[in-house]
Amino acid sequence: MKGAPVLLIHGGLWDATDSELFWYRPGIMAGLEATGLTVEAPDRPRQPASWSQEVTEFGALLASGLLGPKPVTLVGASNGCTVAALLALECPTAIGRLLLAWPATGGDPEVNAWARAGLIERGATPEIADGLLFGETLRGVTDAQVASLELTGVLVGVLPSVPENPSHQRKTVDELLRLVPSAVELPGCPEPPRADFAPYRDQLVATLHEFAS
Repeated sequence: MKGAPVLLIHGGLWDATDSELFWYRPGIMAGLEATGLTVEAPDRPRQPASWSQEVTEFGALLASGLLGPKPVTLVGASNGCTVAALLALECPTAIGRLLLAWPATGGDPEVNAWARAGLIERGATPEIADGLLFGETLRGVTDAQVASLELTGVLVGVLPSVPENPSHQRKTVDELLRLVPSAVELPGCPEPPRADFAPYRDQLVATLHEFAS
């Protein structure tokens, strides 16, 4: 019998990383599969023109039935939290649980300026960069949309970056917990691509397994 289905959406913004770097090399994928979960971790579009493009592609994956008929546990990481939150709003009946892990900080002028310069350096047009960075607590999502997650019936969890850093600030976690009062905070750790993540691998796998089960 297949275990509970989990869909992992890696972090990064416009060609910055992929699922291999985020989920496979740090050992998260293997660890979750060893617990009996059914896990998929596809790459996000490398150079999306908009967040809606990413949501459409992941929505098609959910509709394909690849993960089976059970409601999916959706794990968004860093900037992948934007895709995950929008997907949960668009397809709430297909998603039973939503984890916003290491949510990337939106609405911060200094951080956005740095991110915008990086996007343009990697080939994004100014229009695409501005569209991806627009938002409030989360990029690409209004706070009203985040608050409406409370009405979907989806169980929401938030996992902070510990220690926090400019791209993943504690204030973002606090605001998400305020906007979605029923959300639960899970034990935090560094983001997987970071060099200091390795000692937290088993803790994170156990946290994700417990949340998805």
